Amino acid sequence: MRRSGVLLLAAVPVLATGMYFVMPADSADAPAAPPAATAQSSLEDAKDRAERERKADDAVIAELPPGLAAPAKKELAQQLVASAEHSTTDWRTTYGSIEDQGDGCGYTAGIIGFCTGTHDLLTLVERYTEAHPDNRLASYLPALREVDGSDSHDGLDPGFTAAWEAEAEVPAFREAQEEERDRIYFAPAVRLAKLDGLGTLGQFVYFDAMVFHGPGTDADGFYSLRERAMRQADTPAEGGSEKGYLNAFLDVRREALLTRAPDRDTSRVDTAQRRFLKAGNLGLDTPLVWEMYGTRYTLP
Repeated sequence: MRRSGVLLLAAVPVLATGMYFVMPADSADAPAAPPAATAQSSLEDAKDRAERERKADDAVIAELPPGLAAPAKKELAQQLVASAEHSTTDWRTTYGSIEDQGDGCGYTAGIIGFCTGTHDLLTLVERYTEAHPDNRLASYLPALREVDGSDSHDGLDPGFTAAWEAEAEVPAFREAQEEERDRIYFAPAVRLAKLDGLGTLGQFVYFDAMVFHGPGTDADGFYSLRERAMRQADTPAEGGSEKGYLNAFLDVRREALLTRAPDRDTSRVDTAQRRFLKAGNLGLDTPLVWEMYGTRYTLP
């Protein structure tokens, strides 16, 4: 359920090559375009550096415990998120859920709250259609592309919701939802949390924030929230206190929630994640007791 409109996708190539097109070519202040060979060499160097850094990060992560990626913890994470997204811990009953929540994101659907207005639902259907061209949702791709970035239902009503519910009975589409959840939200959040030195609870805090705020760089996107928290407290990887940093991150996240909607229920932070943190449960160990929107949940 990405609430931010800016995705952090292919950011490095865009920044590396796009700067030469900011001003008109005939502007006196425009930088001279580098020779093609130099530009290509610079781009290749940037790619090589990124690949080396990624391999170094992979080596660090390989030495760490699985944390939230352990099967039992990952299941727990899905249950916690489902309590916020669907008011249930039985997340496997939510593949076919679809509704417009009136939040400006269009239709919100599926296990993680993919949205017609925030690009992730479109990406899911596009990728699924590549593998399964004859699915019930394929005919809605032109409309999904048109409404992407808005809350419009143009071209989707009245049949899209029924088509989603029917396709959600297909095992391949259920698998596609899980794969897209992991690719866009779970794996990046857990990876970054580990590199920041965070344990299982911190990895979940990142995952839930990325689900709700989106993997974006705008003011209330996940990466912007992380940057703001890092200005307030050092991460454990920087030598800071894990509890202190997570408190700072949750403070920033709560502020972002209320800035966007002053009357928003902040249970995700106040009566779930903050409760686990205050208890010192950095391993996100069961039993867990939390409240979400006034409902009490328990996992033994």
